Amino acid sequence: MTTTSTETGNITGTKDKDYNLIWYTQACLDNALRLETYIQDAERDGDSEAADLFRKAQADSRKGAEQGKALLRSRLSG
Repeated sequence: MTTTSTETGNITGTKDKDYNLIWYTQACLDNALRLETYIQDAERDGDSEAADLFRKAQADSRKGAEQGKALLRSRLSG
């Protein structure tokens, strides 16, 4: 077993559950940014169906990021 698969905060100083929340929030934010490019690409090609799909996914990613930030805020401030 490798160290990275068993790391529980001893090396990083961040417990897995907190790290997982940080990762999740960051992934949602990255996804929202990436989807903006996809929306623009679809709009440029006149594909409103794909653009709408990407907008919905972007909204979901933003919502996930906000939820992750709120949970992190409550857990790390306490």
